[in-house]
Amino acid sequence: MEVDKAQEQPCPPEEKLDSLSITTAAAEPSSATGNDFEIIKSVGEECIQESELMLLLSKKPEPICYDGFEPSGHMHIAQGAMKIINVNKLLSAGCRVRMWIADWFAQLNNKMGGDIKKIQDVGNYFIEVWKAAGMDIDSGKVEFLWASKEINERAHEYWPLVMDIAAKNKLPRLQRCCQIMGREDPEDLTGAQIFYPCMQCADIFFLKADICQLGMDQRKVNVLAREYCDDIKRKHKPIILSHHMLPGLLQGQEKMSKSDASSAIFMDDSEADVNLKIKKAYCPPKIVEKNPCLEYVKYIVLPWFKEFTIDREAAYGGPKTYLTFEEIVADYEAEALHPKDLKSALTKSLNKILQPVRDHFVNNEYARNLLKKIKKYKVTK
Repeated sequence: MEVDKAQEQPCPPEEKLDSLSITTAAAEPSSATGNDFEIIKSVGEECIQESELMLLLSKKPEPICYDGFEPSGHMHIAQGAMKIINVNKLLSAGCRVRMWIADWFAQLNNKMGGDIKKIQDVGNYFIEVWKAAGMDIDSGKVEFLWASKEINERAHEYWPLVMDIAAKNKLPRLQRCCQIMGREDPEDLTGAQIFYPCMQCADIFFLKADICQLGMDQRKVNVLAREYCDDIKRKHKPIILSHHMLPGLLQGQEKMSKSDASSAIFMDDSEADVNLKIKKAYCPPKIVEKNPCLEYVKYIVLPWFKEFTIDREAAYGGPKTYLTFEEIVADYEAEALHPKDLKSALTKSLNKILQPVRDHFVNNEYARNLLKKIKKYKVTK
């Protein structure tokens, strides 16, 4: 979609925003484009908008995907394995991925006590985990960009854009977006935290992102970016690809939490940690909905290994390999698959995913020293 210069408001930040030379008439998609579309769409639980995504792929060979994270503690498996699955899918579909290391944002959100040095150490730990676990960094199409460095170097582009977004939105609208930081009470927000959604919205344009690939919990600020495009009469809007949020491992935990180590598997957990956590995880017989063990299988194990194998004695049905989640659900609801066997197979699969990370933090001197440093900070999982 081409930016309509005649209707555009004279706004300094808009002059810095990239535009795609895309006509409004949809091109006939090639089979390759259609395949890439299905791969990219599979990353998200929701896509806003699918028609825009198809048009983007028909006109731009290497769309830019934006993903961001606060370095705020030990990495749980959704940030680790699940993100690797999603990023590698996007790369396989021809995208470039810009990973925004939001160190300043973590400081605004008072993570690590607001200590920027500690925050940056955690950011480097995240990168080491992704490298060890299999993110396709060697492709040359994944960029790790530090917010503090990039913003300082291009402050003349960034801050006018942030200020314009702030000027075009009333306080209640920004307060609703503050849930992206895990902050629900508007009375408890600092001035810095009110500014946070304006900055995160600006990041999307600053990084020239065609696609925002973040969790469902970040949906509101991504929608804010599309609304900002309406404000400035910009036709090319970022496509929102919101991925699923894994629940906590215990009953009633809709979202895993770093403050509760029992609620999630972490990428540097030991084999014994994984065994114990899955053993205690909520996994009622026959119940599929809100069953965290089944969610781990659906969103991590199956995409990672392309299969899920149950090892059991012949008396209990013998070994069985599943290729689809639907097959697993059918057997689980019919009690042909017992929770104990499901947990045993899940534990084995998770430990197989995490073993290269454990090895890396033992055998690589830089990674080993980095992890020691972080543990001294007493970072909560």
